[in-house]
Amino acid sequence: MRLKKLNFDFSICQVTDFSQVNLDSEICFIGKTDEEKSVVCITKDVPENVTERDDGWRAFRIEGTLEFSLIGILSKIASLLAENKIGIFAVSTYNTDYILTKAENFDKALTVLQDVGYEVI
Repeated sequence: MRLKKLNFDFSICQVTDFSQVNLDSEICFIGKTDEEKSVVCITKDVPENVTERDDGWRAFRIEGTLEFSLIGILSKIASLLAENKIGIFAVSTYNTDYILTKAENFDKALTVLQDVGYEVI
């Protein structure tokens, strides 16, 4: 399985509303529940109306389109990283999964995954 490094610094934020989110940014995820509005975005694109933010994240994605019938792909990656004391923040889209780690753990995370056969591009 191929993993693609994304060459951006990311921030995970809560916002008051989505009016200032740059949806034209190359990568941006928004989420809304009855309790919060969240944004994961490239750090340079953090909107001004944040109420909480956590900077210093890096990301990679699983390359290709993952069929919904596939089971355990994200779980396996999360388990391997957890065994190496690397926390993650995962975001899933219709096509694939994105895994974020704190920047200081990013290279180690990719090495752990390469060591068990993942190809990193």
